[in-house]
Amino acid sequence: MKIIEGLKQIKDLQKKAEDIRQKIAAHCVRMDYETPVYANQGEQIKEWLQAHSDLLKEILRLRIAIQSTNLVTVVTIELGKTKVTKTVAEWIHRRRDLADSELSVWKMLHDRGLKEGFIQTSAGEKKEARIVRYYDPKERDNKISLFDSEPTIVDSKLEIVNAVTDLIEE
Repeated sequence: MKIIEGLKQIKDLQKKAEDIRQKIAAHCVRMDYETPVYANQGEQIKEWLQAHSDLLKEILRLRIAIQSTNLVTVVTIELGKTKVTKTVAEWIHRRRDLADSELSVWKMLHDRGLKEGFIQTSAGEKKEARIVRYYDPKERDNKISLFDSEPTIVDSKLEIVNAVTDLIEE
């Protein structure tokens, strides 16, 4: 089974588990004067509970298989002009929030609204005031562009990896 198949199967199993929860909620009790919906409603509830438990075990098994696969599957992605190699798990964390954090820190580098020009000193002299930057604006712009596009690049590559990589199932 491929990673993508496992992910899709988990979604399907979660939907089935939710359907069973709804059935259990709707049929777990009735008034004594009501006609039961099922011939042996108590047994039906037990069957649903067992089926739900079995579905959750399968979801867990698939999730662990996906995590195990993601921890050992190495992927190289070209970001900018650099090839970066990480495990799928690492790329997922980059995609989830770390690339955005890097983007936000590079966006913090700006001139804070300061303007260059002439100022008057306390002695009444005019003096030229220049901005002193402790960063390279060109590097900042390149990094912002890189980290802004990283999630899309990672998504594209991981979609392919998910489609072609077999799950490690024990």
